[in-house]
Amino acid sequence: MAMNVSIACFSVFSYKKVNRIRAVSSKDFAAALKTEEGDKVKLGGSELKVTRLGIGAWSWGDTSYWNNFEWDDRKMKAAKAAFDASVDRGITFFDTAEVYGSRLSFGAINSETLLGRFIKERKENNPGVEVAVATKFAALPWRFGRQSVLNALKDSICRLGISSVDLYQLHWPGVWGNEGYIDGLGDAVEQGLVKAVGVSNYSERRLRDAYERLKKRGIPLASNQVNYSLIYRVPEQNGVKAACDELGITLIAYSPIAQGALTGKYTPENPPTGPRAKIYTPEFLTKLQPLLNRIKGIGENYGKTPTQVPLGGD
Repeated sequence: MAMNVSIACFSVFSYKKVNRIRAVSSKDFAAALKTEEGDKVKLGGSELKVTRLGIGAWSWGDTSYWNNFEWDDRKMKAAKAAFDASVDRGITFFDTAEVYGSRLSFGAINSETLLGRFIKERKENNPGVEVAVATKFAALPWRFGRQSVLNALKDSICRLGISSVDLYQLHWPGVWGNEGYIDGLGDAVEQGLVKAVGVSNYSERRLRDAYERLKKRGIPLASNQVNYSLIYRVPEQNGVKAACDELGITLIAYSPIAQGALTGKYTPENPPTGPRAKIYTPEFLTKLQPLLNRIKGIGENYGKTPTQVPLGGD
């Protein structure tokens, strides 16, 4: 990856029409995309509006999956350059999580801490800049009930150095049930700690349950963030996307460019390194070539890069 820094991609599919939000791995990558301030989408039934393109900060500070198990000053500067390049081009929606880069996930420095630092430095030079922050609660087995959500959220807010979070999500379903976690999301809204709430990696059944539980309190479930791309279409098959369309929930798709595989950056002779090498093997990348050739051809016909095509041409 460019400068060995990558950021987990994610896209937004509004329930009315497709809207894209995705991640940036370097300032050069960000240069391929640009959005206008007015080009925003409202998340589900909430009042929160975010740019149609967004940045995922999964890899920031991570040394367990990304960055070849290393995090150094060069990668820090590359992440900061990616942040600045994105904001310069009007992409101001950033998604992180309390586990990204954390000691719990064997990381070097928490992604939330880095994002908060980048935002603070940017505001010092440009006080008027507005950045929408999304982060996630880790439904760890030893966390129980609604208060655990509020406690984790307050810790995230502290690391981010902000007064509230724009979108707070449950990162994955809980082992012992989700009712308490959903109640915690509702409490967070009512206490003014967040503007909107969502879930991630939720099945259709769990999605509907969360939607109905929040609806009883008059709180909309804004989003469900799931793995979704041209080579991973499961949300179309398992009822998740259909449920989002029906209920008015925004589907946020992470890894819409398949962790870089759909950009044409990797080839059978040049596969990714680290843990991703076990997923995007030379054999897999060989089978992927016809699709990549098609993506390249579409891009040439419409004046778009191979990165833009899987994202709908943004």
